[in-house]
Amino acid sequence: MFARIKKSGPHQYLQIVENRREGPKTIQRVISTIGWLDRLHAKGDVENLIRSLSRFSEKALLILSGKSEVQASAKKIGPSLIFERIWKELGIGEISKELLNGRKFEFDVERAIFLTLLHRLFVSGSDRSCDVWHQDYEIDGVEELSLHHLYRAMALLGEEIPEQRDRTPFAPRCRKDGSEEDVVENIHFTNLDSKL
Repeated sequence: MFARIKKSGPHQYLQIVENRREGPKTIQRVISTIGWLDRLHAKGDVENLIRSLSRFSEKALLILSGKSEVQASAKKIGPSLIFERIWKELGIGEISKELLNGRKFEFDVERAIFLTLLHRLFVSGSDRSCDVWHQDYEIDGVEELSLHHLYRAMALLGEEIPEQRDRTPFAPRCRKDGSEEDVVENIHFTNLDSKL
């Protein structure tokens, strides 16, 4: 649906119109004629209608005057705030940095791992989905990350490690397994320290 102006004699009417397909043709149907455009402007009804409709759209661009446009954007902060604190308290960030083991990456691997885990916790899906999802969120240190960085970080976690003791019959042990064990060990020592 969209709005259009229909001219009839000396007047201009504001209409809400819908496009629909009937076979190979696209047909327009007038849903409603709102009224004469000059009268709507004089009473401020166009702005009121836009404000009223904007409540139903998360990404509405409000046009507050005919001369200038106001652009607004909003980012969500909740998931990152909560998970960032847990990430730090459990020492996962430091454990992630230890994975690099002298390797040099041209991007922040720890932030890429944080982002993919955050995405999987809250909405799940692929790395490609994560690359789109994070643009609606305020997450420290991920602005410069691209899909390629997420793929490389996940490939690092999936690398097979030399120590294969306690491996399952279905898959070799990888860097992710060692990191998970380090997190559990951190939790164990943290709990012991708090009890002493």
